Amino acid sequence: MQPKLLKLLEDVLDAASFIAELAHDRTLEEYREDRQLRQAIERNLEIIGEAVNKVSRLDPTLAARIGEVPRIVALRNALIHGYDLIEDERVWKVVRAQLPVLRRQVGQLLQEETREP
Repeated sequence: MQPKLLKLLEDVLDAASFIAELAHDRTLEEYREDRQLRQAIERNLEIIGEAVNKVSRLDPTLAARIGEVPRIVALRNALIHGYDLIEDERVWKVVRAQLPVLRRQVGQLLQEETREP
């Protein structure tokens, strides 16, 4: 795997793990009320979306092993360009339901890459 791809996957995993730490034991209501929490989560979702988008351009075959690539990129675009239209419930659903899946997928890809031949 190209070093650039490896770095992008590491960025995805790092941002997703950071979001998981921030959201642990938090509720949707806390997310809505805590501006710093909201902005930290949204910023890291943007990072994930940008990194996944770059992976898809550099190696479409590798990107195909990451589920929901178009939706991940679309969320990134919405957060950046349509931030005023984003519903907190949508972001929270991504954090709770889809981010754990992404973490597992990317973690598996990184584990496969770092295994000894």
